[in-house]
Amino acid sequence: MKLATLKDGSRDGKLVIVNRELTRCTEATHIAPTLQAALDNWEKVAPKLEVLAESLSHDAVPSLRFHEHDAMSPLPRAYQWADGSAYVNHVELVRKARNAEMPASFWTDPLMYQGGSDSFLAPRDPILMGDEAWGIDMEGEIAVITGDVPMGATVEQARDAIRMIMLVNDVSLRGLIPAELGKGFGFFQSKPSSAFSPVAVTPDELGDAWDGGKVSLPLRVDYNGEAFGRAEAGVDMTFDFPTLIAHAAKTRPLGAGAIIGSGTVSNKLEGGPGKPVSEGGVGYSCIAEIRMIETINDGEPKTPFMKFGDTVRIEMMDQSGHSIFGAIEQAVEKYEGA
Repeated sequence: MKLATLKDGSRDGKLVIVNRELTRCTEATHIAPTLQAALDNWEKVAPKLEVLAESLSHDAVPSLRFHEHDAMSPLPRAYQWADGSAYVNHVELVRKARNAEMPASFWTDPLMYQGGSDSFLAPRDPILMGDEAWGIDMEGEIAVITGDVPMGATVEQARDAIRMIMLVNDVSLRGLIPAELGKGFGFFQSKPSSAFSPVAVTPDELGDAWDGGKVSLPLRVDYNGEAFGRAEAGVDMTFDFPTLIAHAAKTRPLGAGAIIGSGTVSNKLEGGPGKPVSEGGVGYSCIAEIRMIETINDGEPKTPFMKFGDTVRIEMMDQSGHSIFGAIEQAVEKYEGA
């Protein structure tokens, strides 16, 4: 089933079921007022939501036109947002861009940071930034939403805790990252609010494209209306989602509604760095990667980071060419203050 949160003037919006075609929706607030409330009582609530989803598919309940512009991120705020770096190719390239060596342990022990989860952007809301000099970058990712995960969970327990899947634009400020990491205390200012796809889906909606740990479909990233990334999400994923969840839960439990991100989807090409879509490659899911490739090939980066007015669209299609999660589509705009 597919769930979304519609804007209603409140912080957490209202829960709706969306049909597979992403054209119609029906309110689910009589079952659970919000997605977080549904996740808090998933075993009891999910069967009722499934019945409602089936009724919607047969036009057996009142419904409204579903407009992605009316959607908030499925969880407009969450108790936990932890983003991994499952695609180690991306980590390697970005560290090279900072002239930083990558320890061998990065191939066996996942990287993860704890992001801000109190102010997620809606999937069609602008990315408001105070200064282009901050090095504004998009990062196309996949994320899962978990149920309760006990501390010290096994990979099998982590797999069983996956409730829903969605897409992410994990906005990064590349100009702020080096100095911030140089303090030895992690990201904060360089990781502003992220945005998630209009719809979150249960794993069964992905069919054979979901193997319990990875999504084997291309992630489409368009930048200013041009194809920028078509990386295969099921390829070069060093750490699958159950591994990332178990890593996050090593020393603490995860509460229902925890969001775990994959990190930037990134592919190698014949064992080496990828190529742009325009040159027959699968491209990139962030600007930092193409800048690193340009540095490798030409001695310096040529592609600038995002400027005010630039747009990014992140989407994933099923094998029939239909959008699964809806699209994250955002423009970068100047922040003028509250």
